[in-house]
Amino acid sequence: MNFDEIIDRRGTHSSKWDMMQARYGVAADKGLAMWVADMDFRPPDCVQQALEQMLAQGVYGYFGDDSAYHQAICWWMQNRHGWAVEPAWISTTHGLVNATGLCVQALTQPGDGVVLFTPVYHAFARIIRGAGRQVVECPLVEKDGRMTMDFAACDALMTGRETMVILCSPHNPGGQVWTAEELRGVAGFAARHDMVLVSDEIHHDLVMPGHRHLAMPLAAPDCVDRLVMLTATTKTFNLAAGLTGNVIIPEKGLRTRFHATLGAFGISGNAFGKVMATAAYSPGGAEWVDALMQYLDGNRRLFEEGVNAIPGLSVTPLQATYLEWVDFAGTGMTMEEVRHRVEQEACIAANHGTEFGKGGESFMRFNIATPRARVAQAVERLQAAFADLQ
Repeated sequence: MNFDEIIDRRGTHSSKWDMMQARYGVAADKGLAMWVADMDFRPPDCVQQALEQMLAQGVYGYFGDDSAYHQAICWWMQNRHGWAVEPAWISTTHGLVNATGLCVQALTQPGDGVVLFTPVYHAFARIIRGAGRQVVECPLVEKDGRMTMDFAACDALMTGRETMVILCSPHNPGGQVWTAEELRGVAGFAARHDMVLVSDEIHHDLVMPGHRHLAMPLAAPDCVDRLVMLTATTKTFNLAAGLTGNVIIPEKGLRTRFHATLGAFGISGNAFGKVMATAAYSPGGAEWVDALMQYLDGNRRLFEEGVNAIPGLSVTPLQATYLEWVDFAGTGMTMEEVRHRVEQEACIAANHGTEFGKGGESFMRFNIATPRARVAQAVERLQAAFADLQ
């Protein structure tokens, strides 16, 4: 587990590294890619070994017998999150963006409203609008350096046409772990307005030391009759190319509706993704994640201390994920000027906060899941780009 190893991903069809020049004008030869949410680390050895066995066999036919794969998911949820999952509850999709789209198609109707707590992961809004549904934004409210939910304000925004609410837990881009009280508040909000609750918990394993993620069905057991849980190995183990997500639906009626849409689109699992997931959800995978989070916590401290030292910049304290949410409002600059300094002077590709909806206007998101030397380099470049403020 050498997380300090520099792996050159340029020229490997990496979206994160090979597309930053086209997207942000950051030159590939000297830029730092800190936008797309994947890691610059190899997965655990158990995953590599499983793939090597698959390659050695050399026949790539249809995947059958999901029992070991399902049992691995159930083992992980029970042992890492304390949640007992039945194999029959699990469906497989081509990643969780695909899962979100299938949920919208299966469980809402054209023209329905789908509620998001913004700013939030940008693909949600794209999927909702692409399906002919309406995005309903409930802006998060900053309180004591933390984003919180104002349920009274959210209730006032509801028109009766909203049929689904999507929660990102832990939160992306804010990097927060929701409290049990906040999760129960979301469940109550969904119940009051008779909405399906989709809880995207893809970052649930990526929690910093001292914090604990709570799965929605454990925080609010009464909500399981309207609950869809989305989980995956892809963020945890850096397996996004495997395009494999878990849709876990305890309630039979909702599950039947989802299965109908899954079948209508002819969705079947990716063999490589299932093999990788089965290997990752194991004691060896757990040991790797524990080491990863210690390493990422060191990256977090380095980044937050260095960036918070720049006058006018403020980093939301990172509790989960590897995505730092940086507010530039205190600089007094326009975001055009801020982006110029970040992208053209510091040569860093980072996500623009406006991509995440209301509340993100003065922010940028930085991915720190990269060797520590690169995080140190990013801090130095940002301090130099904003040196006139110091």
